[in-house]
Amino acid sequence: MFKKILIANRGEIACRVIATARKMGIATVAVYSEADKDARHVQLADEAVLLGPAPSRESYLVADKIIAAAKATGAEAIHPGYGFLSENEEFAARCEKEGIAFIGPKAHSIAAMGDKIASKKLANEAKVNTIPGYNDAIETPEKAVEIAKGIGYPVMIKASAGGGGKGLRVAFNDKEAFEGFSSCRNEARNSFGDDRVFIEKYVLEPRHIEIQILGDSHGNVVYLNERECSIQRRHQKVIEEAPSPFISEATRKAMGEQAVALAKAVKYQSAGTVEFVVGKDQDFYFLEMNTRLQVEHPVTECITGLDLVEQMIRVAAGEKLSFGQADVKRDGWAIECRINAEDPFRNFLPSTGRLVRFSTPEQTMFQADTEQLQGVRVDTGVTEGGEIPMFYDSMIAKLIVHGKDRNEAIAKMREALNGFVIRGISSNIPFQAALLAHPKFVTGEFNTGFIAEHYAKGFKAEDVPHNDQDFLAALAAFVRRKSRERAAGLSGQLPGYDVKVGSDYTVVILGAEGQNVHVQAHVDEARGRTGAATIRVNGKFYDIVSHSRLNDVKIVGTVNGQPFIAQVERGTTKNPLALQVQHNGTRIEALIMSPRMAQLHKLMPYKAPPDMSRFVLSPMPGLLVDVAVQVGQKVQSGERVAVIEAMKMENILFAAQDGVVKKVVATKGESLSVDQVIVEFE
Repeated sequence: MFKKILIANRGEIACRVIATARKMGIATVAVYSEADKDARHVQLADEAVLLGPAPSRESYLVADKIIAAAKATGAEAIHPGYGFLSENEEFAARCEKEGIAFIGPKAHSIAAMGDKIASKKLANEAKVNTIPGYNDAIETPEKAVEIAKGIGYPVMIKASAGGGGKGLRVAFNDKEAFEGFSSCRNEARNSFGDDRVFIEKYVLEPRHIEIQILGDSHGNVVYLNERECSIQRRHQKVIEEAPSPFISEATRKAMGEQAVALAKAVKYQSAGTVEFVVGKDQDFYFLEMNTRLQVEHPVTECITGLDLVEQMIRVAAGEKLSFGQADVKRDGWAIECRINAEDPFRNFLPSTGRLVRFSTPEQTMFQADTEQLQGVRVDTGVTEGGEIPMFYDSMIAKLIVHGKDRNEAIAKMREALNGFVIRGISSNIPFQAALLAHPKFVTGEFNTGFIAEHYAKGFKAEDVPHNDQDFLAALAAFVRRKSRERAAGLSGQLPGYDVKVGSDYTVVILGAEGQNVHVQAHVDEARGRTGAATIRVNGKFYDIVSHSRLNDVKIVGTVNGQPFIAQVERGTTKNPLALQVQHNGTRIEALIMSPRMAQLHKLMPYKAPPDMSRFVLSPMPGLLVDVAVQVGQKVQSGERVAVIEAMKMENILFAAQDGVVKKVVATKGESLSVDQVIVEFE
């Protein structure tokens, strides 16, 4: 077994590998860029080596620097994590050549599966179901239309070297096939330096289901059940679960056996994933093989009780698999939510900056520990007070739950999301809460088009259904009452000016453009019980008991005997005196006052925000890579004004109306904050 390994990655996956290495008694070496000098993975590792500047092409993607770091520290093996160099055949070959074990598959396996055209041909030879299509590179858009007609619409036009949704178009007719081929080819050339494009049948109501496989250097390969990854936004996975709520036992077995056949065909050693697209009649077709550890591997670890990182290390060290196919378990149900630094209410734009608060739900499951299951686990590479840089992926944590069955797992996940506090940056937690509450998700009736279908116009606050809106008002009144009780108990108050606790409150829920909602709440103190009160709202009674402190963001307690976790904060964007209450993804901002004060508040005039239509504002924090206009230039509505880059995403800003440029406020290369002015029009 290795004595020391280097982890050629960052963030949560680097921390994940360190956890298993520590359990196995293996020393670890972290590598980091200048942006990550204080990162969690650097602190956790036994040693750390600086690679270079923040951009990954100057640090995490420089193979020479990583190999040099391994040699300098005496690391015998390199674990590449996922992303960066994990599926780079040249890097894998280089490691072997330098006498360093690569904790992943051999270079020939990566090469065979990395090319989508070559991998489809291999899959056909291995008797794996493949989607009807044309597997050779296509030269002209006219030829693309001819092939598409032969296959039958709809078709999918894909870049051979594509990934992550780049270089992919769906065409339903000749015009779309013609245009889609040209744009797909250009995108592929720009993104991957490889403009080869192929066409295949587009499966209607498709589900994305993948099989986890594990092979060793002795010819043994097993499949570790499947993962359902159909909940995707713009081809990026959002929620993953294991097993799938859709496929039958027979389909699972057939998919697993075909995945093993493909792995054996390329002499696969290590953990890998064979992705399938599954139609509504459970017809399944090979999509691609990921020759690395997947982001969503923890859900497989939960249901099988296997540590996949440990298995990868053992295989790389030459060990035989210690179990066969018949020994693979499938216990309970696991779900993973990707917690991303993005603002769901601003069309999921990246959100970077300092993590002012970062508090995870209570964990009962842990990385590298497959003994403690049936609980909650958080995989993350960040800590409170840390910086979320603009240079890397937007995922800051993975929240994993494991339950007896799917319904229990969903309930656990909703509760865990309630207890996940992230402040300073925006996160997609409200969106995850909405997805988990959606009736179609709960019944398992979904496909890869689920988010595009149900959130076609983007995600809004009203898209988060709360089963009891009055509970939020009752909780706000409860917190205000406890605050008044505490204030009333302070000594030294002047007679006649002492704080009155009161029993009747009006909860003024702040709405857009001054459209506030007034809710009456009557509070009865539960005598003899500290931290308890009964609140009456709209004829309903809420008996709330909580011993959380008034300055805690998380309020933990029971309501009518049922446990709950909610988040309550003082001071909001709309009003510094308001309370913000968040539960099950729904958030309200409310002022809690006496009925008389509420009457007077109604008479206050609404102050409209300033008109910002003459300005182009930055919708997200990021790097201003281009300003396409000059002072005095006439600009038409829809014309490109500026380009901002953050977290591997380019965002183009267009003019909302015709106008003449008065002033260019920001300069190319500048780091922008949210709502910073870039251009002003006359």
